[in-house]
This record gives sequence, structure tokens and C-alpha cells, in this order.
Amino acid sequence: MKPNEKPKATAAPRDSEFQLTDRDFNFIKAFIAKAAGIELSDAKRNLVYSRLVRRLRVLNLPTFSAYCSHLESGDETELEHCVNALTTNLTSFFRESHHFDFLERELLPTLLKQKRDRELRVWSAGCSTGEEPYSLAMVLAERVPESWNVRILATDLDSSVVATGTAGQYTLERITGITEARRKRWFLRGKGAHDGQVRVRQELRDMITFRRLNLQDPWPLRHKFDFIFCRNVVIYFNKDTQRVLFDRFAEQLTPGGHLFIGHSETLYRVSDRFKLLGSTVYQRVN
Repeated sequence: MKPNEKPKATAAPRDSEFQLTDRDFNFIKAFIAKAAGIELSDAKRNLVYSRLVRRLRVLNLPTFSAYCSHLESGDETELEHCVNALTTNLTSFFRESHHFDFLERELLPTLLKQKRDRELRVWSAGCSTGEEPYSLAMVLAERVPESWNVRILATDLDSSVVATGTAGQYTLERITGITEARRKRWFLRGKGAHDGQVRVRQELRDMITFRRLNLQDPWPLRHKFDFIFCRNVVIYFNKDTQRVLFDRFAEQLTPGGHLFIGHSETLYRVSDRFKLLGSTVYQRVN
């Protein structure tokens, strides 16, 4: 930037009370990439504005420049708020249903025959508000004998959605895509102040451990997993970060373990540790 040149303001919503300059936007892009591995394109400027302007109001800061300085100061609490605000958490029960069909019809029958220890370990990486791990828990509870030890680890970068998953409480609209039989078996209808809401039954909640985890950080995991769901997460990472992440997933899987990724994601030219079985289902090969 030339001396005395004013920072250029980027497009912001009409009647916006703050200006998001190029300098501030570029700082936020670099900051979130380093902190969480999330790559923000220029097309995300309005999203950044709309999500972070709330933080400026909460902190009573006059400008985005002041907010950037606040982040740069090393405030860990605000770092978490920033990451939470910029993380997209679109999810639903049994989203991308073909994965659950494969799990029921092919993978689980095989594992039930092969696993002599009668244990299953599953990881939902990027679990959002919990719909994915609870969908997994329903399938496992219905298909795996009660004598087996089944545990699901559910992690997400966003602490607020982890809290929602832990509570296991949703509006009735969230479960409309679930079969009536499953709604009756696995959900309790709220009454009084909780009318219009449902809560996942304790049996499923006991199967899942929810934790906040940044996939960029070390993973304090004690077990290998039989399969991992990490869907619609790596699309926010660059290719180099994806290569590292998929290599770490391979190491965290049992030999021959399975990895499920999102419909818009691929391991092509990213990892040679897996073979494609079809419909974004991969199996570890080395």
C-alpha cells in the first residue's frame, strides 16, 4: 500500500454500519486459515461481514480493524468465537443416505463376522450439531448385538455445535426426514415448555462422546477406528492440508478400515492410502 493511501473498502451489505476493508478481510482470511485450516475465497466477504459484525457489537469495537487487532493480541476466547462464527454447520439426519445404506447392507455385516473382539469404534469428524453421529448410533443400535461394545466419537471445531450435540435436543422439524418407526423408537416428545421439541433417547446418547477438536491440532485419541465419517469438511481446506489430514486418517483407521467423505469431495491425486469403493466410500489399503 502506498503512503497515505486509504485502505480500500470491500462490498458490504447495504446500510452496513461498519466498513470491511481489503486489509481487514485479508487479515481475517489469513488468520482463520492458520487457526483452523479454513480457506475463505473473496466470494465469502459478505459472509465474513455478516458473521463477524455481531462480534464487533458484543465487544463494543468501532471498526473491523480494531477487531483484527483484538484477534492478533492472542485472545483465545475470541479466537473460538471467531472460528465458531465462520464455520458452516449445514447438516441433517441421514444426510447422503447412500452412506448409511452401505453401512447397513455391506460394511456392518462384514464387521460383525470379522471382529472377534466384539468391539466397534467409530469417529464422526466434523459432527456439527450431532445429527450425523446420532444417525450412526441408530443404525448401530439396530444392527449390532447388545453384547457388543460400540462407541462413537463425535468431534467438531465449533464448541457451540458440540454443546448442541451433547444435549441431543432438536425441533420436530429436524426429524421429519426420519422414518416414523425410528422417530417413535429413538426420540422423546417434549411437553409443556418443550412442546415442539424432541430429545434423543438416553440409549443412543450413551453411545456417543462429544468433544471439541481442531483437526489441525494433535489428536489425543487412544483407539483405532473401524470407520470414520468426515463429510463436507475438507472442502474448506487447501490440497496440502487435505493430504496431511487424509494421511492422518489412514493412520487412525484399523487395517482395511473405511473412510466416508462428502459427495463433492475426492481423494483423487490427494491420497494413495485408500481405494475407492464407490459413492465416496473409501477403504484403507496401506
